[in-house]
Amino acid sequence: MTHANDVAVGIVGLGGIGRHHATRLVERDANLVGGMDIDADARRAFHDEFDVHAYEDEAELYDVCDAVLITTPNRFHEEYATSALDAGLDVLLEKPLAHTLESAERIAAAADDADGFCMVGFNNRFAEPVQVIKHQQAEGRFGEVTHVEANYVRRRGIPGRGSWFTSKEVAGGGALIDIGVHAIDLALYFLDHPEVVEVSGETRSEFGGRDDYAYVNMWGEDTGPEGFDVDDSASAFVRDADGNTVSLEVAWATNRPTNDEFVVRGTEAGATFDRGADELTIHEAGNGGSHHLSDAAVETRDGDSHATELGVFLEACADGEAPAINTVEEGLSVQRVIDAIYRSSEDGRAIRLD
Repeated sequence: MTHANDVAVGIVGLGGIGRHHATRLVERDANLVGGMDIDADARRAFHDEFDVHAYEDEAELYDVCDAVLITTPNRFHEEYATSALDAGLDVLLEKPLAHTLESAERIAAAADDADGFCMVGFNNRFAEPVQVIKHQQAEGRFGEVTHVEANYVRRRGIPGRGSWFTSKEVAGGGALIDIGVHAIDLALYFLDHPEVVEVSGETRSEFGGRDDYAYVNMWGEDTGPEGFDVDDSASAFVRDADGNTVSLEVAWATNRPTNDEFVVRGTEAGATFDRGADELTIHEAGNGGSHHLSDAAVETRDGDSHATELGVFLEACADGEAPAINTVEEGLSVQRVIDAIYRSSEDGRAIRLD
């Protein structure tokens, strides 16, 4: 029987997130066998840091791998995911599935026909408090979950104006497709990934294109507003076939305090998960003894959601069976919601998906 750490793993895309995953692989003593990037400096830095070969051609990397992690800019997800699946490899594809819905659909079609599987990198599902929520939900503590408030709001956090993140052609969008994808996926995960039937939303670009954009910290280098053609915030409302709903607030930049809270509302109890602080509170009411309200703070162990996600992926590779979590179908459902929010904003109306 193959052990998870015997699986030969490569990484396509050797930027920040690629190196982040490589570090997690090394920490768990996994079998990292190589990387691939079209940029020579990125290849050199990866080789120097991890002491494995970095290839210019993905086919050469695929020849020495059982599985690959794809961490390229969004526009190139399809190219590398489909070629890896065609090569018979298992794939962990960073979120979002792709830069457009059409590209995401082609990845899903390739995964359907492949011998290997494709898992989508929604790492927040593996946060310890999220796992507690899902357990309590399965135990019936919340009753029926009917609404999720999903917030992923930065006061100032545009990731490097002038980088690929702020180019619609490469990223497919801005804050909504970058961090909103996590918020949408987590909200739908709390609703057990239902059939979404209607989406209404508005995207805004109010800060990134300004010469006087004021910030304290920025991930990456700020080269100014030229070429910034994506959204820096979005508000949306999502309804499923059973009438359950999601309210969404996402921002790279906005004039309000940071908010990373997800509020799960059920008929018997609710919960607040502060993603930024990794804190969980469960809200209940009762009439035993006296009518009362109670809030229970839940303390969990410190965890690394990316490391846990990698463990699930490698175990699935070793077992030869696709994981039941973070599926391509779920990733495609999230992509449809993102696409519908953009279309709703452009058309000024709600979008039906049924």
